[in-house]
Amino acid sequence: MDQSDSVGQQSPMKKPLSVFLNFLVLSAAIALVGCGARAPKEQVIKIGAIVELTGDMPAVGASSRNAAELAVAALNRAGGITIAGKQYRVELVTEDNGAKPDQSAAVANKLITQDEVIAIVGPNASLGAIPAAEIAEANRTLLITPWSTNPKTTMNTANGAPKQYVFRACFTDPFEGRVLAGFITGQLGAKRAAVLYDVASEAPKSQAELFRQTFEKLGGSVVAFETYTTGDRDFSAQLTKIQSAKPDVIFLPAYYNDVGLIAQQARRQGITQTLIGSDAWSSPELVKMSQGSVEGSYFANHYATDIATPTAREFIAAYQQKYGKTPDDVAALTYDAMGLLFQALKTAAAPERQAVRDAMAAIAGYPGVTGDIRFTPGSGDPVKSAVIMQVKSGQFAWVTNAVP
Repeated sequence: MDQSDSVGQQSPMKKPLSVFLNFLVLSAAIALVGCGARAPKEQVIKIGAIVELTGDMPAVGASSRNAAELAVAALNRAGGITIAGKQYRVELVTEDNGAKPDQSAAVANKLITQDEVIAIVGPNASLGAIPAAEIAEANRTLLITPWSTNPKTTMNTANGAPKQYVFRACFTDPFEGRVLAGFITGQLGAKRAAVLYDVASEAPKSQAELFRQTFEKLGGSVVAFETYTTGDRDFSAQLTKIQSAKPDVIFLPAYYNDVGLIAQQARRQGITQTLIGSDAWSSPELVKMSQGSVEGSYFANHYATDIATPTAREFIAAYQQKYGKTPDDVAALTYDAMGLLFQALKTAAAPERQAVRDAMAAIAGYPGVTGDIRFTPGSGDPVKSAVIMQVKSGQFAWVTNAVP
């Protein structure tokens, strides 16, 4: 070999070694730079949402999901939430309960044990809220239902004592029964009422029974008390009995999807009496499904857009901009439920389930979309007002307020 070649070229054994050493040095440098530039890990608080996206009442679930997402997005845009001096971003974990009791319990358990949410908003319908509330109570996890009015939701059925971890953003069936009975006897002057309700559904059954008690206490007479079962589509037999009883009004504490069919069949049978409904009527889908058969009817509700407060108007505008429609009461109540939970988080001593529950119980006043909300000590049921609405020209129009 020429000496010049040996001097001008690197040994084939030394070249791979030097390249390898250079690679190690470069990798270490990159790692050090990366560690120095890496942002601190983002702190996240998980909130569960249980909504009725499938099943018999998808309009309810869609409204609730929309409002929950709107609330979380607004909060995160503003920088998230500060708990005990630390900043957190809120993550919403949404589950569909199919508007079924067993599925409600299952997804509540999943949110608590697998997703490790700090609290749950929902379900809305009492048929799902009651079993989900049992799971939350057993696992010492805060649950606030936007729309469930049944007393069993916040009450221990074994001893009648209030649940400690379950709250609601809405009024209850006993209050609604008093409101409707008072309106019917006082403002409509009705003395005879007929009732038709789903005996297999928690909220309608509770509303029917409590209405009868209150109406009779006020001097009225329930001349027909008829039932049907979830899934029924022919109500002719019950309506025939009601027609023969000659009531002044007919109370239908049923969900909007049932009311549409019942109202159509009632009008086809020649029943002209005024129909009265509960807050379960509140979806705009009611008018479409009834094909005009509920025109002139009255029902109790949680808020009215035509007498909206500044707080409510701000929410309505944001909802309309995002989703292109006017929010119903389920959306408004969900937004209030989220707001109540955010207030509890902000005042909690720590980002822990027990601390958040304690902070929720301590809320003495909250200016919500659906009105001022306050909890009395030892109860998850808020003190708040209701409104009476009437279906006019296919729209929901405010008639009067009913205060506690």
